[in-house]
Amino acid sequence: MSKQTLISHLRNIPDYPMEGVQFKDVTSWFMNTEDLKEIVDSLYEMYKDKGITKVCGVESRGFIIGAALAYRLGAGFILIRKPGKLPYEKVSLEYKKEYGFDRIEMHKDSITTDDTVLIHDDLLATGGTLLAACELVKTFKPKKVLVNCIIELTNFHAKEKFPQDCPVDSFIFRKNPVATSIWTSRVPLYT
Repeated sequence: MSKQTLISHLRNIPDYPMEGVQFKDVTSWFMNTEDLKEIVDSLYEMYKDKGITKVCGVESRGFIIGAALAYRLGAGFILIRKPGKLPYEKVSLEYKKEYGFDRIEMHKDSITTDDTVLIHDDLLATGGTLLAACELVKTFKPKKVLVNCIIELTNFHAKEKFPQDCPVDSFIFRKNPVATSIWTSRVPLYT
């Protein structure tokens, strides 16, 4: 299956969650067996030789592919959640988003200094949540931290915000960006 075929299966929802947003609904991929297999298999090929011992999925769509990828890689799976959802002792980080502040949390025993960690989420736009996840994971002082998303909206230049020791890779990205704000973006994705 080509990336172009995968993109053609991506559901776009205009004006969600607010007017001007062209929401990329990756759940349309999750319910299609071939699409789901293509994404997980492709990400596995990208990371199979990186020594990944833990995959962290960012709430909530990052849980789906993140858990499947952890299974394929023979790695543990860690949840990065919004406040109040984890039952055990946790560490947290507050961060600024484009429309306010948010907080993410992990169990305090999630990662060791011997781990090589891959953080996964569905989409990289402005980078706030994934960058916060990277900073939170780095507080555990693992051997290495890698970041991955399925879709990257390149017009926001979010990769530039990440430290060099936290490389970011995307499976699908948007070339020739014209929008300057996620809230006004109405341009289709390209491979």
